[in-house]
Amino acid sequence: MDQPKIERLLRLMKMLTANTTYTVDELAERLDMSRRTIYRYIDTFREAGFVIKKSGEYIRLDKASPHFKDISQLVHFTEEEAVILKSAIESIDDTNLLKQNLKRKLYAVYDNKTLADTVVRGKNAPNIRTLIEAIEEERQVILRGYQSAHGSAVRDRRVEPFAFTTNYVQVWCYDTEDGVCKLFKSSRIGSVELTDTPWQHKASHREGFIDAFRMHGEKPIRVVLELGLLAANLLTEEYPLAERDLRPLDNGHYLLDTQVASIQGVGRFVAGLLDDIRIVNAPELTDYLSNYLEKNRL
Repeated sequence: MDQPKIERLLRLMKMLTANTTYTVDELAERLDMSRRTIYRYIDTFREAGFVIKKSGEYIRLDKASPHFKDISQLVHFTEEEAVILKSAIESIDDTNLLKQNLKRKLYAVYDNKTLADTVVRGKNAPNIRTLIEAIEEERQVILRGYQSAHGSAVRDRRVEPFAFTTNYVQVWCYDTEDGVCKLFKSSRIGSVELTDTPWQHKASHREGFIDAFRMHGEKPIRVVLELGLLAANLLTEEYPLAERDLRPLDNGHYLLDTQVASIQGVGRFVAGLLDDIRIVNAPELTDYLSNYLEKNRL
C-alpha cells in the first residue's frame, strides 16, 4: 500500500472515531474523496476486523473493535503532547529536509479539533461509551454515585452531556437540577444510566473556559507575570500550553500574558516560585497569594 493511501486511511479512521459523527457525503467532502472511495476504505476496515456502526445516515468505527487499542496508541495525541511534538519539529533547522516531511505527515493526519481525542481504556471505558452514545443521540443520563470534588458527598446527578475535555478526563454537562453547565470528572462517576429523555436545554449547552493550568470557569481572568529563566522553564515543562502566551524580554526574563479560568491553578504555581516571578498585573492573584501565605505562615 502506498504512503498517500495510508495517510488517507488514517485521516478517515480519525474522523470515524471522533466525537462528532459524519455521513458518507460529509466524509467525502471533508477528505476530498469520492463516495466510492469512502465505501471502499470502510470495507478495508471491516475486512481487517473493525466493527462499523451505523445510526441512520451516520457512520462510525467502534472503538471496541479488535486491534483498535493497539493502533490508537500510534494515531492519537493529547493536546499537550501535540504541542510538545510540534515544538520539537519546529526546533529542527529549516535546512533539514526531514522537517518539512515530518510536518506534512503530521498535519495530513491530525487537525486542531481532533488532536485532543484519545481512546478510552480501563474501568472508565463503559461509562465513557455510554456518555458518547448519549451525546450522539442527544439524550439525558443519570450519573450514578457521583462523588463531588468539594466533599465526600456521593449522589446521583441527572445531566445532559454534550462535550468532553482532553483524554475524556472530564465531560461537560448541563445539570438539570442546578440549571447550569458543569464539568464532571469521569473517574468520579460510579456508573452512567442512559435515559429515554431527550435533551431539553440544548440552547444552554456551553463549554466553559479551560486555561493552560487545566482549571475551568465561566469568566476569564487576565494575568500578567514576569518570569525568570527557571520559572519559565518549569512553566513550559509542567503546562506546555502556556508557551503560547509566553514571550522573551530584553532583560533575559519572560513575560506571561494569559487568561486563566481560576486563580487557584496559577496561584499554586506562583506560590512555589516567588523568588523568580514578579506580578505585573493580576490583582486577584496578589490577594490569593496574600491569603495563601497567611494560612501557611509558620
